[in-house]
Amino acid sequence: MNTVELASVRKSYDDFVAVDDLSLRIQPGRIYGLLGPNGAGKTSTLRMIIGIIVPDSGQVLMLGEPLSRAHTNRLGYLPEERGLYKRMKVLTHLVLLAQLKGLTSGEAATRAHRWCERLELTAWMDKKVEELSKGMQQKVQFIGAILHDPELVVMDEPFSALDVLTAETLRGELLELWLGHKIPTRAIFIVTHNIEEAVVLADRIIVLGRNPAHIHADFTVTIPYPRDRKTPEFISLVDDIYRVLTRPDEHQLITATSGSQPGKPVGHKPIMLPHTRPGGMAGLLEILVDLGGRIDLHRLADELSLEVDALLPTVDTAALLGLLRVEEGDAIITPEGQEFARADIQTRKAIFRKTALANVPLLRQMEQSLKAKADRTLSDEFFRDLLDEHFSEDEARRQLETAIQWGRYAELFDYDAATGKLTLTEV
Repeated sequence: MNTVELASVRKSYDDFVAVDDLSLRIQPGRIYGLLGPNGAGKTSTLRMIIGIIVPDSGQVLMLGEPLSRAHTNRLGYLPEERGLYKRMKVLTHLVLLAQLKGLTSGEAATRAHRWCERLELTAWMDKKVEELSKGMQQKVQFIGAILHDPELVVMDEPFSALDVLTAETLRGELLELWLGHKIPTRAIFIVTHNIEEAVVLADRIIVLGRNPAHIHADFTVTIPYPRDRKTPEFISLVDDIYRVLTRPDEHQLITATSGSQPGKPVGHKPIMLPHTRPGGMAGLLEILVDLGGRIDLHRLADELSLEVDALLPTVDTAALLGLLRVEEGDAIITPEGQEFARADIQTRKAIFRKTALANVPLLRQMEQSLKAKADRTLSDEFFRDLLDEHFSEDEARRQLETAIQWGRYAELFDYDAATGKLTLTEV
């Protein structure tokens, strides 16, 4: 079930239509980034999500029900202009905010102490908010937004007023809490003007167009965490979003997955996985290292007493994961492949996990689906049904078997063959 959903909402101010026929589903297990030029309706959209303003038409739903005042206690909000009682002591301020969301004073104090300790603010609890640095004040603001265990936390330009180093530190702390499942919320929605910030944090980036506000582009970000700003994938996605933002008045919806060509619909047919075992691929890469990193495939097949067709699935697997490439009939190991071949077993699994999530959409989908479940468990039938849309019944079964084998090797999830249940591996 969607945490919050905007269903064809419209909002106007006198004769000015700010938002028109905008639909957006905020799903659990994701961080969303909302970008758009000035005047694109970001603030109006945010305020409808948290119930500050009501749309003229359409609906805002929370957990499938029309958003009401009772639901707002299940939302957390960090406004752009800090809503801090600066002359209050930190602990008093946090307890007051939690009481306004329905907590008793005792429970509020217990939670405030716990979160101040976690975010290294214990020594400052008896200080006035105004005595804290901007970075510490933002931590207080964040704690105030999550003390009541909201379903959704909405952040409006949460790092824009901070210096570069402080902002980067707080982004890192936010991701650590989120990825470690230490934050009591099912989804995060961040409004920002900073493209790189959105790509660092978000699983999905929505770009608003204007006149009136509408969803102009929708990017699914598949770059594994933590995201390195210097990688080609990161730089390419930032460039793609920048190009979209320079065309805010166009009304054509652009959808893209990081690494795909912007402006073209994302294909939904999954990549067909070669039916190979990670151990076989590891042996191939070890052989390539011993042979100097490059060899003709036919010669390699002869040396291994194999038909070249029997070797190709293993080659395809390594190529899919970016561990080797094939040029003019030669298999050439990549630097990542060399690192994998020389690594111990645990490091190999870590490399496999990273490259598989970056290059295998099915494994990303499996991980994201498991993350979206509260108990982190799903039946294999769920994924087989998805694959049945694209493959024959027999091939769908084989694809799922291969994906499960790869996912278990990468320690993405555990699989109980007796019950057919997959369970996300907590890392």
